[in-house]
Amino acid sequence: MSQLIPFPNMPAPVTPPPPVLLSVTDLKVHFPSAGGRVVRAVDGVSFELRRGTTLAVVGESGSGKTTTALAVMRLAPITEGGIRLGTTELSLVNGENLRRARSRLQMVFQDPYSSLNPRQRVGEAVRAPLDLMKIGTPAERAARVDELFHAVGLRPEQQHLFPHQFSGGQRQRINIARALATNPELVVCDEPVSALDIAIRAQILNLLARLQRELGLTYLFISHDMAVVEHICDEIAVMYLGQIVERAPRRTFFAQPLHPYSVALMSAVPTVRGGRARAAQRIRLVGDPPSPLDPPPGCRFAGRCPVAEPACGQPQQLREVQPGHWVACHKVTLQAGRPVPPLALPDAA
Repeated sequence: MSQLIPFPNMPAPVTPPPPVLLSVTDLKVHFPSAGGRVVRAVDGVSFELRRGTTLAVVGESGSGKTTTALAVMRLAPITEGGIRLGTTELSLVNGENLRRARSRLQMVFQDPYSSLNPRQRVGEAVRAPLDLMKIGTPAERAARVDELFHAVGLRPEQQHLFPHQFSGGQRQRINIARALATNPELVVCDEPVSALDIAIRAQILNLLARLQRELGLTYLFISHDMAVVEHICDEIAVMYLGQIVERAPRRTFFAQPLHPYSVALMSAVPTVRGGRARAAQRIRLVGDPPSPLDPPPGCRFAGRCPVAEPACGQPQQLREVQPGHWVACHKVTLQAGRPVPPLALPDAA
């Protein structure tokens, strides 16, 4: 059979991006505090997550990234905004409808030990979501648990053991198996490797990546570790004091972060190049983040920003400076159509 030869200069076919699975619009999570004051834990966060991809949300402790994840799971109260999973408005469903929707999204928590009942055999823990949602017959549930243990690299006979009889990495594998029990479309991972030894982290990250390829999973990945994020994410969103200050594809972001806060985070990432000379150039932020009880009216990073100016006291909106790359900093300029950050990363050479 002859082979079809394309015409000269014929453009390559364009592969459409995967459809959006999760859409978060102007999400706000505010908690009441003493004296009638309000803690603005999440204050106007918007993003989209496409099916089969991973969005990493990063930032310091207290930035609101975990509260965002809990709100997506409907485990934190939503003050304002919308959360849509496919065609389902998660922010509006309650009761039985919410219980049914939970089979489509599951969560892997930070601490693999406290996430498990120490008095419950791990096989029962993995089967629990199937029992609660009445999925399948007892025989089908048992077969599903066997399948899940195999998928995460554990032996089926280990189902009869208790959590204390496993290592930290094995316990996190059990938590991942439990999260996958209902065949979810979205898995929210809240610092899933931060409590593990560094040698085990790569194993769990590789496991998550393999399961994503094989099962078409979509991950919302919460982390403060930029090296971990670079390994697993397709897109990254940087949060500071309840707001997203930068969002970009992984390669674009790690090639050139634009927001001064993102640059400061990246300057703290250890590198094999540069050694002590680069460490000495690390951008050290002065002071603590403002209180979420009384955030500043303009850029919330301005009080710690090395390049802040009076205009930073005005509200900063996310703007797209190149395709897919959004930043909330008016000091990011364009030169020859390319964005230029107001603060440069230390030279790693």
